Order: sequence, then structure tokens, then C-alpha cells
Amino acid sequence: MVREIYENELDQLLQLYLYLHEDTIPQDTEHLRETWSAIVRDKNHHIIVYEADGKLVSSCVCVIIPNLTRSVRPYALIENVVTHGEYRNRGYATACLRYAQSLAEQAHCYKIMLLTGSKSASTLNFYRNAGFTDTEKTAFIQRLD
Repeated sequence: MVREIYENELDQLLQLYLYLHEDTIPQDTEHLRETWSAIVRDKNHHIIVYEADGKLVSSCVCVIIPNLTRSVRPYALIENVVTHGEYRNRGYATACLRYAQSLAEQAHCYKIMLLTGSKSASTLNFYRNAGFTDTEKTAFIQRLD
């Protein structure tokens, strides 16, 4: 079942992020709890999850960003697309992306952007098959550490 995350599911989400690019789960600090609280209360920040077998097995983040161009239409940014290793190739991430697309359409976004650090052909084809193109724009990233 695809849906938005419940506030009490932070620990499950952090466990799922171990299949993304995290090596460890962050310490349960005041900063972590404040960040989580800000995320779940932000009407433009959506954490979409797929629940199977009573646990979170796939997720993505969709942020709706207000905008002053394109007839004052917002755009959406998708990040942190992840699926538990034992639940891949079952359509769960695709369902999460479709849910994100639905949220973007409801908000009258004019586009959805998604970045991936993966160079894997299967991952890139997954995004292409989900309706994303890699030919329109060039992405630049500046890491701030």
C-alpha cells in the first residue's frame, strides 16, 4: 500500500535509508527530532512510503517548491528514492513515484525534477520507464561540507 508516512515511523524510515547510501542510522538527538518534526509539519514536504508485510519497503521524498515563474506555478523535487533490498523489482518504487506525481499534479506543478547519483543502466532505465527524461537539463551539484 502506497501512502504518506506517519509521524511515528521515523525509525523504520531510517532503517530503510540503509539501502540508499547511509552506513549508519543517525543518533537520536534533539536535532534529529526537530528536523523530523519540521518535515512532518511542512505541507510541501511529502515522504511517500510503500508498506508491505507490515513494514516500510520503499520510499521517496517529494517536495513542492513555490515559484514565481511559469505563471507562478510550483515545481516538485523528488529525492531519496529507495527500496529495501529484498523487495526490489516488485513495482513499489514506481508506485511511490506515481504517488509523488499525483501530489505534484494536485499542486499544479509545471514539472518534477529528480536527480540520481547512480550510473547503473538498470537504475537509469527505471527512471526513464517512470516517465523521466535525462535529455532536457544538465544538473550541477556543489557539496557543502
